[in-house]
Amino acid sequence: MSEFIPTWNQPSHPESLQVVKGAPYAACARSLVALPAGALFSKITTAIPAPQKTYTSVQTGPGLNIELCSDLVYCNHSCSPSLEFDMSTFEVRVARDRPLAVGDELTFFYPSTEWDMVQPFNCKCGSQNCLGVIAGSQDMSATVLSQYWLNPHVRELLAGKTTMATESSEEISIKA
Repeated sequence: MSEFIPTWNQPSHPESLQVVKGAPYAACARSLVALPAGALFSKITTAIPAPQKTYTSVQTGPGLNIELCSDLVYCNHSCSPSLEFDMSTFEVRVARDRPLAVGDELTFFYPSTEWDMVQPFNCKCGSQNCLGVIAGSQDMSATVLSQYWLNPHVRELLAGKTTMATESSEEISIKA
């Protein structure tokens, strides 16, 4: 698999983010603006449906994926994210727990949108809260996920998983 080539005019958000490219697969986005915690960073306006899940797509619901078609695709994962990608409103907001400063790396918690991932990876975010392997929220404990803001579709899938696990353990105890 090779690194993707942007199909949109760059920069797509010249007033708010700067793409910093390095080695292949090592690009990132940095903030050009300072905003308070919870503030709107950007609307997602250029997305198109993705016919299949890819390493650049974002899940918007069960079995639904989009390609951002903007420089927002350079917002990497972090276990201590600076942004939240709200796919129910197609908005990117500053994380609720801290303000955003000029120069901050723009990151989001991938499991907040991704129930399952086409390409799990070893996280190297450097956060003291780093979770290690990131493979989507279906592979994470509810306790860990409860520490993060999650999209409604992820919360619903998590609730279904928890319900199924409870029912399975009840069946096992009944049979025993």
